[in-house]
Amino acid sequence: MTFDLNLHAYRLLREEPFFAALSRKIEKRATTAIPTAGVTVNPETAQFEMAYNPEWFASLPEKQVLGVLKHEFYHLIFEHVTSRMPEGCDPRAWNVAADLAINSHLIGEIPENGCIPGFGPYVDSPAGKSAEWYYANMPSSEEQQQGNSGKGDDSSDGSDGSDGDDSSDGSDSDDSQGNGQPTADNPGNFDDHSGWADGDASEMAQAANEMAKERLRQALKEAAQEASKSSNGWGSVGADLKKDIMNRLETKVDWRKVLRYFIRTSQRASKTSTIRRINRRYAYIHPGKKVKRQANIAIAIDQSGSVADEMLEKFFAELNKLSKLATFTVVPFDTDVQDNLVYEWKKGRHRKAERVMCGGTCFNAPTDYVNKAGNFDGVIILTDMEAAAPKACKAQRMWMTDERGANRPYFRTKERVIVID
Repeated sequence: MTFDLNLHAYRLLREEPFFAALSRKIEKRATTAIPTAGVTVNPETAQFEMAYNPEWFASLPEKQVLGVLKHEFYHLIFEHVTSRMPEGCDPRAWNVAADLAINSHLIGEIPENGCIPGFGPYVDSPAGKSAEWYYANMPSSEEQQQGNSGKGDDSSDGSDGSDGDDSSDGSDSDDSQGNGQPTADNPGNFDDHSGWADGDASEMAQAANEMAKERLRQALKEAAQEASKSSNGWGSVGADLKKDIMNRLETKVDWRKVLRYFIRTSQRASKTSTIRRINRRYAYIHPGKKVKRQANIAIAIDQSGSVADEMLEKFFAELNKLSKLATFTVVPFDTDVQDNLVYEWKKGRHRKAERVMCGGTCFNAPTDYVNKAGNFDGVIILTDMEAAAPKACKAQRMWMTDERGANRPYFRTKERVIVID
């Protein structure tokens, strides 16, 4: 049986406008490497990705397919994927708590072997609580087994050919067919949580999570706007949950990590020949290539009169921290860029805030400078956003501003806009 995820995405479009809009922002990847499904952040692209096993999805009734899709999207909304697990938490118990928080909103829509408040070992757990609450009130192993025995009739006929022990290897997901009610060894996570944020993850992975969170915030905003215009409204999303989602849109990301990710991923390769490296294609005939990677980043600082000295101080304070990571080119601008004011900020060097211009604002000025130079991998424009939209930039472009500038920009852009505190 061939499983076509697009058909179910179309039904989401008709019945769940909010989830349908969010679904379009998430990459989907069919694979048999995982037994069920799971969401994670691709560290290379800082994009959210949902991997799914088409054979497992094909075994589910349509209502449960949509329920599982919404379950995975809720993991993103509640930031279970990108937020670090609370310190000292047992990972397996936290995975269960996260699923209980989500499945409170999906009772009757997901496979029965999931972690569902009011059912199985969680029969005494009320619906509608947070993951933190469920973790703090997690049933003990004995209570889970007692709760399981009370529901034994659901899986005692042996039709699924499983006794619940198939997942005792410690993986985050159960077997691919769904083996009845959860047990102490198999608490009922029907999806895969192995790609979630790790407190010991590399700085690069953490930065990718921060960029993904910012992209998700923008995707949620667009999904909320689309749902508000639809005749079906927010679909199955209740009023309290809708309010929670809207509140989450006001949260801020750690933009320092975002900037680090931007710099480290906006890199060009500089290749030189060397006889010390063996050429993979023509061994011992031609010299190999030595690749040195370095980012060439322009930092365009808005020096117009509308940018207050306090904002300028904040810009320079953070750039001093950024200089610990890389050397970059500073491009002061107002309505123009003066070549004699452009300078290179060396890695590790500390600078004081300085105002060298005080005219109007034109974002085409730094854009033209970067386009003409042709050797920049990316440009970050530090500004109050008070000017008309600029022309296209040949390099990656990102914006940094304060909360007022982000909420009341003179133009709309699909490029990243990072808000400083």
